[in-house]
Amino acid sequence: MKALVFDRNGLENLRLADVETPKPGPHDVLVRVRAASVNPVDYFAVVGIRNVKPIPHIPGVEFAGIVEAVGDHVADLKPGDRVAIYSRVFDGSCAMCLSGQEMLCRSGGIIGIVTNGGYAEYAVVPARNAFKIGDNVEWELAASLSVGALTAYHALRLAGVSPGELVVVVGASGNTGIFAVQLAKMMGARVVAISRKQWLRELGAEEVVDMDRAREAVERISGGSMADVVVDPLGSETMSKSIGLLGVNGRIVTFGALTGDELRISVRELYSKQIRVIGSTGGTRREMLDLVKMANEGRLRIKIWRRYSLEQSVDALSNLFSKERDGKIMIIP
Repeated sequence: MKALVFDRNGLENLRLADVETPKPGPHDVLVRVRAASVNPVDYFAVVGIRNVKPIPHIPGVEFAGIVEAVGDHVADLKPGDRVAIYSRVFDGSCAMCLSGQEMLCRSGGIIGIVTNGGYAEYAVVPARNAFKIGDNVEWELAASLSVGALTAYHALRLAGVSPGELVVVVGASGNTGIFAVQLAKMMGARVVAISRKQWLRELGAEEVVDMDRAREAVERISGGSMADVVVDPLGSETMSKSIGLLGVNGRIVTFGALTGDELRISVRELYSKQIRVIGSTGGTRREMLDLVKMANEGRLRIKIWRRYSLEQSVDALSNLFSKERDGKIMIIP
């Protein structure tokens, strides 16, 4: 099969190669990949993460496809099933797994980091990671559920978003932001999208502004009480400003550090306004099931900027942080 592989870090080391098609173990499924999303975690897996395995390595955290073959002990899936792939590897027996928090598995990891991923014609995954999707769900949406949508959904649930609250989404046109806007709206919140992309209004944003005008917009929309929740996956460049958008009992939730991971904040502001700072990562299989149901019902949308073939994958990863990017980047094997 064709696959994108590297044996040492660096985009210059990423190459298209002919490799042996993997065989599913007793509890696995072989998936013919139909679409894969390009995420920051994929970029960093190639350029910087040093503990990826196996080597040579196939990246690709987020993908979907058709079941090609199943292991001897797989009963719930069959060849021909359309599936989205839950991206977390988990043992199912540690305290975190038994409490329903598979993404925090003490011996777990991420498909595409601790296993080969989906930047290939075929991929093997545990059967319990494959979620059946309906025929009406487009491949690019299915491929975006397990990182883009799930990360946003889990974060909003941890923040306890309630109907009528004001939610601000920073980086709203990014892989997770696209879904955070939609999901917060579904939860009954009013949504302010921090972006220059006005198409976010079509996804449910009440207002779309850049960070320089965010405070004025939030004050106006909230009548001065400010935001209840801010979702900020960008890191140190925006976090202080994001905290400043919160009102009393506000919550800020973060799951990324693209602009840096060190932060100076006002402790006085935290305690005087009783602000909660929440870290979030990934999401649970139960939440993944929720998202599959939403996708099957036609309630989720995505915006695609560009589609690339496996042969063009270096360009796909290189353009991830382009200022011209206007939606998601997809790889179509």
